Formats: sequence, structure tokens, C-alpha cells
Amino acid sequence: MNVHSHFVERLNKAERDTRVDLKLIAELVEPGSRVLDVGCGDGELLQLLAETRDVDARGIELGQQGVNDCVARGLSVIQGDADRDLVFYPDDSFDYVILSQTLQATQRPKDVLRHLLRIGRRAIVSLPNFGHYGFRLQLMLRGRMPVSSFLSYSWYDTPNIHFCTIRDFVELTKEQDVSAFIEKAIALNAWGQKMSLNAPWWFWNLFGEQAVFLLRRA
Repeated sequence: MNVHSHFVERLNKAERDTRVDLKLIAELVEPGSRVLDVGCGDGELLQLLAETRDVDARGIELGQQGVNDCVARGLSVIQGDADRDLVFYPDDSFDYVILSQTLQATQRPKDVLRHLLRIGRRAIVSLPNFGHYGFRLQLMLRGRMPVSSFLSYSWYDTPNIHFCTIRDFVELTKEQDVSAFIEKAIALNAWGQKMSLNAPWWFWNLFGEQAVFLLRRA
């Protein structure tokens, strides 16, 4: 197998094995960029970016097991807390700072978002949408906090402490002390399919299970 064929095979394998939201995030990153993944988990996204976008990939992860998993993959990751440790990163030290499915688990989401936009020339944020119609129906019909395959924790043991909707996040970006410009937004339905880019926010808010945002300082 020649070098080109080997590289294509790696890309195809990454495409088959990776979560759809991580694929979307990777597509938003310019090849050769400097990237910081905040709350990088086991390093799946960092590895995807390194293999398919040839980036200088770094990560910060709260859990020791996640750090161990990243190191085992050969990734450059340190243990740290998004709520406390982003303050130590200098301005514009990365081209992209990524926060994937993590904002709702932070203590101070607004402060974390401000740091993302300060540290990176652009920020990529993905989040689950608690305004999805399935969650609304569960609350209305069962009177209990929703549980799904996407948000699978019960209310008493969930790491998610600041649930928000797509509309909530859009409004957060407009606040004066955040002042983020949305360059691109993508919503995914419950089947992982992209929703129409021309749909209004209320439609995404009702039928989107998750969303990915590419942001820069306004």
C-alpha cells in the first residue's frame, strides 16, 4: 500500500468510527491550525483532527482516566478544569478552541465562553439542546426530568448542571460581555442529520437534538 492509499484508508476509518458531531467540528477546522480541545475526554476528537486535518492538537481534560486515555493515544493533553484553568492561557494562543458537549457541565458557562473567545481566534462549541420536542413531551406527559439516549443521566447523578436550549446559547452570544459573532451554525436532528440552514431559530430549537457553532469575537 502506498502512502496516499494509507492516508485515504485512515480518513475513511475515521469517518466510519467517529460521532457525527465530531466530524462536523473537524470539518470546521482549517488544516494545519493550532487547536485546543477543552474537556477533550478520551481524545477522540483530537486524534481525528491530528489524522485528518494535520493540526497541532492540544487538550485539557478534568478526569484522570481521560488524560490517561489521551496519553495512550499519543496525544498532548494535560489535566485541568475549564472553570479554573483557562485563565492561565494567553490571548490568541490558538487558532481554534473547541468545547464539545461540555459547556452545560461547567460551573460558569459565560466565563468559560469568554475565555474560549479570548484564547482562540475562533471558538467551536457544540451542545445538546434541552429545548428539543422530545424533552418537552417528557416533561409535559410524565412530569419528570427527561432522559434520552443522548442525555442518558438521571437528574440526581448528571454531570450536566446548566441545561440550555439552542435559543439560549444564541442569546448568550449576544450579551455585551460575551459579544460573539456566529460565523456558522449547524443543527442535527435526533437521527444525526443536518437540518436546513434556512430554518428559523425556533425550528432548530424545537427539532434539533444538538448544535455546533463556529464563533469569533464580534
